[in-house]
Amino acid sequence: MEILCSLPGKYWDEWVGVDRLMKYTDENLQKQRELNNKQDAEKSTKPSRVSYTKPKGSNVPRGKKRKHDSILKEKGALPLEKLVIIQIPPTLKKQLIDDCEFVTHLGKLVRLPRTPSVDDILKKYLDYRLRKDGILLYQCRMTDSVGEIMKGLRCYFDKALPVMLLYKSERQQYEETVTDDVDPSTIYGAEHLLRLFVKLPELLVYANIEEETLRELQHKLNDFLKFLHKNQSSFFLSAYHAPEEIETSTNNLVD
Repeated sequence: MEILCSLPGKYWDEWVGVDRLMKYTDENLQKQRELNNKQDAEKSTKPSRVSYTKPKGSNVPRGKKRKHDSILKEKGALPLEKLVIIQIPPTLKKQLIDDCEFVTHLGKLVRLPRTPSVDDILKKYLDYRLRKDGILLYQCRMTDSVGEIMKGLRCYFDKALPVMLLYKSERQQYEETVTDDVDPSTIYGAEHLLRLFVKLPELLVYANIEEETLRELQHKLNDFLKFLHKNQSSFFLSAYHAPEEIETSTNNLVD
């Protein structure tokens, strides 16, 4: 059984498996625990291997390559040429660290809904790219490769957010904010969108993308990150809020 979404165009033409993106339920959490226990048991029954370290004078690059290939083979991972290399700018890496600090250590949250939303940011990038490339006609957007990629990112974000992009302390806020008829991309902003780019290489391994198309996709995803970096001060929050502050703000709006 497969879930998630079938993404448009040549860039996103494969389904993501249920073992990678399952709904956040008690049943699926139990399945995940059972799978982890099974994998741990299998590892413990495998015969141990004797490690061998080459002397310093040996051919280091080749040795490293063999070691890395061996690790990939053991883990069942795909070769590096099958991975999308995401180059997150240093200031955005710092943004991710601060994001984690705010949520997990300081117990703060992003006040929702965010402005601009993920949807807004994707549209802003599309407008920016179309102007830069000299494409002015609106009808070109849905057929242009950039438009396809933005639709794909939006779909991935909407489905991946509740499964792998939230910290535990954010889940209650999600359940209270996102209803069945609301897409997360219209509620959340750049902070959670950036988290997706950490997971994308893992997710895209399961997309059936040709090598040439993969290189083009990689280039455009990295270009999008440069756009986020360029607009970091206007897209990202500089401070988060304590949950009680968010609740007070919401009550004031209701009153």
